[in-house]
Amino acid sequence: MIYEICTQTDTGLARDNNEDAVAFDPLTNLCILADGMGGYNAGEIASGMAAAFIKSEMGRWLSQAGKHANAKEVRRAMEICVENANHSIFNAANSNPQYTGMGTTLVVGVFQDGRLMLGHIGDSRCYRLRGNEFQQITKDHSLLQEQIDAGLITPEQALTSLNKNLVTRALGVEDTVMVEVNEHRVEAGDIYLMCSDGLSDMVDDAAVAGILLGSASLEQKAKQLVVAANEAGGRDNISVLLAQAKQASVKRGFLSRMLGK
Repeated sequence: MIYEICTQTDTGLARDNNEDAVAFDPLTNLCILADGMGGYNAGEIASGMAAAFIKSEMGRWLSQAGKHANAKEVRRAMEICVENANHSIFNAANSNPQYTGMGTTLVVGVFQDGRLMLGHIGDSRCYRLRGNEFQQITKDHSLLQEQIDAGLITPEQALTSLNKNLVTRALGVEDTVMVEVNEHRVEAGDIYLMCSDGLSDMVDDAAVAGILLGSASLEQKAKQLVVAANEAGGRDNISVLLAQAKQASVKRGFLSRMLGK
């Protein structure tokens, strides 16, 4: 399996600065998206630290471990890397008064052959388009999601709730944090979308799926998603990362070609 990956990030129409950070390493298929927490000081510092730290540390481990690392090893490496990133952000917040209370959401994924190891904290999301089925494959760590799980409100009521941005878990806010990590099977043709809530709060799933099902290139689709969020109001920073899985072509040997096999 090979992967095409592209990113887009935009300040949106209502903010002066961009507190999102998005990054990927094409050599290891490591993907990272972070959204500096609204209402916290220096959210852009927290998201930038998270993306840079995890890209450097997790990318280095993946390069050294090679393609032979099993799922358990990748999961553990991701947990350790996120824990170290949390300590780095938490310590920076506590040693610099202007950074006090800063934090960030996180989505981090490692694509290896037909497997995605996916970790997340907070309400930044990952979706998967498989065929015509568009599905959210992360579950928000948020007050709103807890209310839905408890049966206090319906998913439809959640769309208009005033509690959309109250996360129950974030990177860098406390001295420890639990990253939720899940393994997913990847099929050729899958498109994975990581995004900040600047997209998911502004554009509904059907409209997002419609863009991803279109005939545009992957990079054009990423741009179209940002445009759609801005056309809907652009009330927050907008960041997207798209990864598409494709079946690697197998080169036949010289003898096989000669024999027509």
